[in-house]
Amino acid sequence: MLQQQERFDEFIGVYNHERPHQALGGACPGDLYTPSVRVYAPPSEPEYPYHDKAVRVTRCGRICVGRRKISLSQVFAGQTVGIREVDDQIWLVSFLDYDLGFFDRKEGRVEPAPNPFEPESVLTMSPE
Repeated sequence: MLQQQERFDEFIGVYNHERPHQALGGACPGDLYTPSVRVYAPPSEPEYPYHDKAVRVTRCGRICVGRRKISLSQVFAGQTVGIREVDDQIWLVSFLDYDLGFFDRKEGRVEPAPNPFEPESVLTMSPE
């Protein structure tokens, strides 16, 4: 692995500082690159004021409600989601402004919420 990393680092050096690029008018990327003047600031933690609590999703994609571990998705690993009890033992799980699904403690899984991006049905003008 170390030899492979060394070869990759060497390639990057050649690519950015020695090899001219036609798309850059024969210049090397390292000659034209300038660092951004803005300092990177990571986004703030999302807030869920209309939810009962905010929960961080584990690396393996689960959320913990009480002693229950509920599989959500690894896509949300490390992110904070909001949960709100909408009925007895039924929780709504949301990420930012989107409702992901409902968790039923009896079933032990998250069922998807309706898709807000799904096209609405169109009525035709057919006389049928």
